[in-house]
Amino acid sequence: MDRAEITRSADLAAFRRSPSEVMRLARMGSAHPMRLSFLRILLRRMRAEGWRFDRPVWDIDEKGVGRAVYRAKGPERTYSLVAFAHDLPDEMRSDRVIATAWDATFALFDGGPSPADLDRLEANVPLQEAGRIGPSELSLSRANRSVRLFAHVVGRLAAGQQPDAAELAAVGYLMRTTAVYGAGKFGAADRTAIAGRPELSAPFQAEMLSVWLTRAFTVDIVEHLAAARGGAKAVRLDPALKRGLGVGNSTGLGMAPFLVRHPVLLNNWMAAREEALARVRAQNAVSDAAVAGFRSALAAARDNVAAWRSEHPLQVAKLADLWRDLDRIGGYLPGWPGANPHPWDALWRWGKGALSLEGQEALLALMLEPHGALVDDLAATMSADEAAAFRIDGAMTAGTLRDILRDRYGWALKIDFTQRDNTARFWYVSEEKLEPRIGERHEEPGAELEQPLCIARLACELAEALTGWDAEAPLARFLLAHPEHRYMVRRAQIAQRHPFAEVQDNLIAADMLPIDLMRCKLAFFGASRFDPRSDKWVRISLFQGEPYPSDLAGEDG
Repeated sequence: MDRAEITRSADLAAFRRSPSEVMRLARMGSAHPMRLSFLRILLRRMRAEGWRFDRPVWDIDEKGVGRAVYRAKGPERTYSLVAFAHDLPDEMRSDRVIATAWDATFALFDGGPSPADLDRLEANVPLQEAGRIGPSELSLSRANRSVRLFAHVVGRLAAGQQPDAAELAAVGYLMRTTAVYGAGKFGAADRTAIAGRPELSAPFQAEMLSVWLTRAFTVDIVEHLAAARGGAKAVRLDPALKRGLGVGNSTGLGMAPFLVRHPVLLNNWMAAREEALARVRAQNAVSDAAVAGFRSALAAARDNVAAWRSEHPLQVAKLADLWRDLDRIGGYLPGWPGANPHPWDALWRWGKGALSLEGQEALLALMLEPHGALVDDLAATMSADEAAAFRIDGAMTAGTLRDILRDRYGWALKIDFTQRDNTARFWYVSEEKLEPRIGERHEEPGAELEQPLCIARLACELAEALTGWDAEAPLARFLLAHPEHRYMVRRAQIAQRHPFAEVQDNLIAADMLPIDLMRCKLAFFGASRFDPRSDKWVRISLFQGEPYPSDLAGEDG
């Protein structure tokens, strides 16, 4: 069945998961990258449209200091990563957000920069937050070397040898980004200025392009330094080893609240993924090509998991679950698809009973993989006009809002917030680090600065405030009396139209794991090698195993 037949004839509702199943933290924290991940969307578009790439500026000295420009030329527009390489003393290297110097700094320029543009950016981009970029820039970022591996690779290449493959695999990247800012931050172009461009309409496409071109820079700079040191004896990095390198990233709590603060966007991401799964499950046949694609994806998943490294008990246990579950999936395949009228649905239902959450979400990603023609169009539904959902409908009645709370927030209304463990934590913004952080309410000061991220408690407070109000009373009247509930009223009206808008767990509970929010968002980015260093920060890799600009058709320089 093709996409048109599936969407026209099948009762997809029978194959959809409910928000109450999907939007739980433990399941969100088991998410895997998939076809609809943002870096995959970017690569597919560039390949399909025949984008071309070159490096018109490489003004880097023998110490690895200078500037470079990488251009990506689409059918209508050009984007340029402007890179600045620095000679950073070891004692100044830090991945913390309050760092003031980095091994390399970057800006994604809208078009091709002139020499004057490069001079302007050179005066500002290395300063990062302390500098200023403008509407011609789409992102601002920085990266630090993985010092030991970077030195190893330069040394080996300079000596005419390839680096140790095991050491490369153990780390997986030469540099790791410590921040990638976009969407208007520090003077960059606002999201609304570029959202109408087809190539940037999907979420985070400018940021993904920036990171992908940064990956090319990380290899170019090690080969450049090796050539400067080794002269004629130096060799370039073996293509197979090069392909296995991504761009590392260390991500902390700053990313966690994003999904809570953008309910419409979260809904659209989750709804697209769930619609894709439903389409696959609804098929009444399975082709040999799809089976082969599924098996290939399973083999790739095994290779990917083999590269994961973690010493954190949380991830060690989840990795063990994943290994076991991938084996179980492989063991199930000899008897599948059988004679079931919906073979993909049969596979899914088996997995739901036999696999851990980690294995089930991995199975979801595997099932989407051979079905690009069926699901890739959903990428166009994953962005959001959040401003359109901002206006509160004051004409809605108090009775209708109560119905919404019962229907969409029943999970929240069951939580007893008089229990100490259910209010154990609070979210705040650190004055020192300018980033969201989480505090222990009953042990630390600062709860009076709490951010409104505990949606469950806000929903309970709104429900209590509505008690006794006439069911026909307009919300405008209620909010005149209780303006403190405007935020939650808006969210409830959003949730009425967007069933995947809310994380259905208590985000200030003692046992809440912020890493689950981060894992979900990073999976949508397309991140691999999840390595939580605690329940509050994680290392990942982006674009590992994916092509470089020189690998895509249309290269011209």
